[in-house]
Amino acid sequence: AGYAIVLGFGAFFSIFTTALVFLDRAYNGTEQTSEQFNTAGRSVKTGLTASVIVAQWTWAATLLTSSNKAWAYGISGAYWYAAGASIQVLLFGVLAIEIKRKAPTAHTVCEMVRARWGVTAHVTFLVFCLLANIVVTSMLLLGGAATINALTGMNINLASFLIPWGVILYSAVGGLQAKFIADYVYVAVIFAVLVVCIYTVYVKNFSTDEVYGGLQVVKSYSEAQCARIFSDKSGMTFFQSGDYACGGVPGNQDGSYLTMVSSGGAMFGIINVVGNFGTVFCDNAYWQSAIAARPASAHRGYLLGGLAWFAIPFSLATSLGLCAVALQLPITAAEASAGLVPPAVATHLFGKAGAVMMTIMLFN
Repeated sequence: AGYAIVLGFGAFFSIFTTALVFLDRAYNGTEQTSEQFNTAGRSVKTGLTASVIVAQWTWAATLLTSSNKAWAYGISGAYWYAAGASIQVLLFGVLAIEIKRKAPTAHTVCEMVRARWGVTAHVTFLVFCLLANIVVTSMLLLGGAATINALTGMNINLASFLIPWGVILYSAVGGLQAKFIADYVYVAVIFAVLVVCIYTVYVKNFSTDEVYGGLQVVKSYSEAQCARIFSDKSGMTFFQSGDYACGGVPGNQDGSYLTMVSSGGAMFGIINVVGNFGTVFCDNAYWQSAIAARPASAHRGYLLGGLAWFAIPFSLATSLGLCAVALQLPITAAEASAGLVPPAVATHLFGKAGAVMMTIMLFN
């Protein structure tokens, strides 16, 4: 199943996006010059710009770590993950306006730095941007490969090697335009899976009252009650305090999962806000999207994209993350840190179909 998803979706995106690029050339007369290849003609409208921003900021961590934070800190963890990483994208909209005003013919951020501050600053930013891209690429590949390995058993090294090939092929043929088209499809798939998960948790299988009641009961459990819940058929417990989301949350008001008064959640929020400024502003992809956008669409695309992106980690965390706690699924802290909360809940709710859904989201 892992090979089918990785190779099948890689081939689909390569063929689909390449076909659209060729149709654009044939019927719209778009010439594939170096300018078109690198900037998509600087004519991308608001909606496509927003979808690209959502796709660029949706990492494996967005889909997996957000639910882990909800599992660990409750609703405050979900909020601070989503809000703490939306601020930077919204503020980048201001930079997008200035890029279109002051550097309308630029191709990369490093090119702008060299024109404004000279060679020394140019080399400095080249290093920063290269390191940022290495870190981001490593996180995307390893996070996706690790989850595909956990869900399908596919060799993690092979998954890491095969995943990027689809992107490499359609980017080599269609440039930035092909990448934007693929991102649009990717975002549509993510939101489709997201709606299914939210509907299943809060409408089909359970209700908001049931999840709320389950979380209220969980926070009141004593250590002895948790030991009884997490035990095998013979009555032997495998519960260890701090290893399972059972009982009140340390540092939360009244130990509740449904409070924003959380020292752990607030501390994570501060780290998330500060750390993500470097990730966004040193990632050339965000500058590239601003360069490719129409002048009137640049800031609107970033504002819309930031708001739309907020819905992904927050909705996923408050559905699958909180559901894992309410149902008291036997997920350990180590498994949660590895990002296995969403796959565990999806598999519990949908069976093998849930594992496939999570794998498709992560592969994209």
